[in-house]
Amino acid sequence: MKALALTPSAHKAALARWALLAEAELTPKPALVDRRSSGAHGDMDLALMRRSAAALEPWFAKMAALTGPRNGDFRAALGLLGREAESAMLAATGGINTHKGAIWALGLLLAAPDAPQAEALLASAGALAQLADPLSPVLPPSHGEQAMARYKLGGARAQAQAGFPQIRDQGLPALRQSRARGDSEQTARLNSLLAIMTALSDTCVLHRAGLKGLDAMQQGAQAVLQAGGAGTLAGRRALKRLDATLLALNASAGGAADLLAATLLTDKLCPEQEG
Repeated sequence: MKALALTPSAHKAALARWALLAEAELTPKPALVDRRSSGAHGDMDLALMRRSAAALEPWFAKMAALTGPRNGDFRAALGLLGREAESAMLAATGGINTHKGAIWALGLLLAAPDAPQAEALLASAGALAQLADPLSPVLPPSHGEQAMARYKLGGARAQAQAGFPQIRDQGLPALRQSRARGDSEQTARLNSLLAIMTALSDTCVLHRAGLKGLDAMQQGAQAVLQAGGAGTLAGRRALKRLDATLLALNASAGGAADLLAATLLTDKLCPEQEG
């Protein structure tokens, strides 16, 4: 029997789930859940990340299927789906926040109008993030929001509203440049993650390890790239040092991991143009 073709929204949702799995399974990541270990997350493992991604796919499809002018009503509908997706994630993980930041980033990309080029897609997602959600509930500040207030730095919302500069200027160029020089796909993805880490004010790291942890993440990631990237012997040694440093600080770059998943989704939705 011939398999039924996926609808466009279901196809996008499948790509979003794939992006979450590709990020989770990428190994070796510094202090993050991967195929080796739970990193700095004592309450997470790879099986949990897989369950979370599966639980989110139906909600991603609903986000991608939203139609109409990108206005306050559209933003309210997207926000409602995002909160329902978060509830589904927590139900699947026993209350553990595996992908809250990714729901936000990937949801915006899925709900943005189709675009042939990544820059246009990211800009459209940023414009959508700038719209106020009239139905957003008033909740106690999250750990990330507390870190933002304490250190006076922007978090995931500010990054999205700016058009995801860490994807546009670091993650996606590093991914594609690494491929172009002949690196394996896994190496290219690691280099993309590291490039994001060099520039991101990761509120997950700030919450766990303060400015010391953030500096260790940014400088350590830069050292790996300056040593030639994750595909070189010197780069792998620098990556091992970064992993040990972040583990000692109990610092997990969860924000960078979310943006890597968003980078991989952007790359799939807007393939690089040849020529």
